Amino acid sequence: MSNKGFSLHDALFIGFCATLLVALKGMLRLKLGITGHSMFLICFFYLICYGAVGKAGAISACGMLAGLLAMMLSVGKGGPFILLKFALPAIAMDFCLLILPTLLGLKWRFIMLALVATLAWASKGLIEDLLVGMSIAVALVQFAKSALFGSLFAVFAATLVPPVLQRLRSHDLLDNTELK
Repeated sequence: MSNKGFSLHDALFIGFCATLLVALKGMLRLKLGITGHSMFLICFFYLICYGAVGKAGAISACGMLAGLLAMMLSVGKGGPFILLKFALPAIAMDFCLLILPTLLGLKWRFIMLALVATLAWASKGLIEDLLVGMSIAVALVQFAKSALFGSLFAVFAATLVPPVLQRLRSHDLLDNTELK
């Protein structure tokens, strides 16, 4: 991973991923009744952003930007906690990349990042539940349920990202050749 600053191309792609994530979440407003379905879009766009930009902090920048956009456009529920919903998984993914930069193949690295993001996302729900006074036992059961179902959606999204990146690369839409 290159540690230089973001180029204009990188910044535009980060903004594109964040905007598309918030726009799709706002347009679809899926009420599936399944815990964790929002992790599909979150992980998909964060991993696409990482795969295209390939620089430290790209995922966090995308997550913070998506959270700010969601707050400004009132997408989702939770008020200021909506920023945490987008930022915590992104920051967790970037921290994980510091520990595990190229240890694994790309597909397994994406799956590991998706699982770490899901734990961070589910911990936001745990914090909210404890702040409203829910008993610890019930809050932990909710956390486990969110983490399990969120992991399923996140891993599904992570497995879809490498073919998309390969397709973008084959059409010369990506300059980043470090991630293969």
